[in-house]
Amino acid sequence: MKKTNKISRRSFLKNSALISGAAVTVGTGSIATSFTSCGGSSSSEGASTMSALKQPGSYYIPELMDKSKDGKELKAGVIGCGGRGSGAAFDFLNAANGVTITAIGDTYKDKVDGLAKKLKDEKGIDVPETNRFVGLDAYQKVIDSGVDVVIIATPPLFRPVHFKYATEKGKHSFLEKPICVDPVGYRTIVATAKQAAAKGLCVVTGTQRHHERKYVESFKQIMNGMIGEITGGVVYWNQGMLWYNERQQGWNNAEWMIRDWVNWKWLSGDHIVEQHVHNIDVFTWFSGLKPISATGFGSRQRRITGDQYDFFSVDFEMENGVHLHSMCRQIDGCANYVNEFVQGTKGSWTSDGFKIKDLQGNVIWEYADETEGEGENKKNKYEQNNAYVLEHVNWVNHIRAGKPIDQASETAVSNMAAIMGRESAYTGNKVTWDEMTASAIDYTPADLSLGDIDMKTFTVPVPGKGK
Repeated sequence: MKKTNKISRRSFLKNSALISGAAVTVGTGSIATSFTSCGGSSSSEGASTMSALKQPGSYYIPELMDKSKDGKELKAGVIGCGGRGSGAAFDFLNAANGVTITAIGDTYKDKVDGLAKKLKDEKGIDVPETNRFVGLDAYQKVIDSGVDVVIIATPPLFRPVHFKYATEKGKHSFLEKPICVDPVGYRTIVATAKQAAAKGLCVVTGTQRHHERKYVESFKQIMNGMIGEITGGVVYWNQGMLWYNERQQGWNNAEWMIRDWVNWKWLSGDHIVEQHVHNIDVFTWFSGLKPISATGFGSRQRRITGDQYDFFSVDFEMENGVHLHSMCRQIDGCANYVNEFVQGTKGSWTSDGFKIKDLQGNVIWEYADETEGEGENKKNKYEQNNAYVLEHVNWVNHIRAGKPIDQASETAVSNMAAIMGRESAYTGNKVTWDEMTASAIDYTPADLSLGDIDMKTFTVPVPGKGK
């Protein structure tokens, strides 16, 4: 058995620094086309023996305290009152003192009433009937109701439009991921993010791994040069079938699809975009690279509602020639695995145990849960380790400190990568970043309303040509 050589966390973290200042913080990293040279020893004696990919202070690290610093009171509006919207509402309330929810909206009244009851029962917050809005235009009414910030957690198709309106009205936004489902939505997000930055607004997205301590500490080690230059990676999200809603009596086509949104590609973007974007995002965050092309395949085997695929496998070529392999599947009875793996010139990192190994397979760094253990590990005994809450802690901290943050621009990169992989699989063709970011593809139905939408246009894509 090879000897395990663990490096003390102190030797690697002593040079880490938080970015400060009034400039807009872009995401939790930066998009770049290359890294600095990674010459130097791969010795495990300490960070000083390695060349860093980026110098501490040149990349963003969130301040992950248990609760946001006290400051100005904030009134939030929630747009989308389903499972994720309700969850995000409570994450926001648990992230800080002096915050409340004063307006809520959803396409359907039962969702609005459900969240209102939950807020009253569990938090003592009574959202008045006059601030409970229903319909496709509910988002405008929530934003115009006098709130300071908005939590946007509607089905993903709608998020670019809701973000645009919130920004026009000068509201800070929390955007659940994915933040768009097609190239038209992508361009709306990118343009709106620039407008938000110009207005000094704070925009945080629901890629919660950016606020999960294990990922943030891993990111620091990679930036310190511990695995050398990144040469490739593999990301996975393989699991069983997600939830679905069978059509109920009285539901028209629109209502059925919206209530079953996670299974329809126009509403969710398909699961490579809706779910697997998390894993793709880890690689684009850690590497600072965007893909220049995607070649993928996938198919539908067992899904019983919607028009999506059951699995995808995609090869991404990144800007510097590095390749990322992406795979995701939602089928019951198959092997499950959710993980990210990054290979470097001096070693590799995996989220399976959050370990770094050298080229001989020795573990040279491993995340130590700071709520456990002796000595160094007791230095910071965190009480809040829920990344869904911590992303709101970071958001509120930026708002109260008057430090604009733009995570939408960075999330748009991983979101577009997922869109590229999907469209390559749907068509059977290699697609490029340039053609997809300029594409006219728009998943919004031509007759979008709450009426009886024509279902003939919602078909399962079949790639290639048959004989």
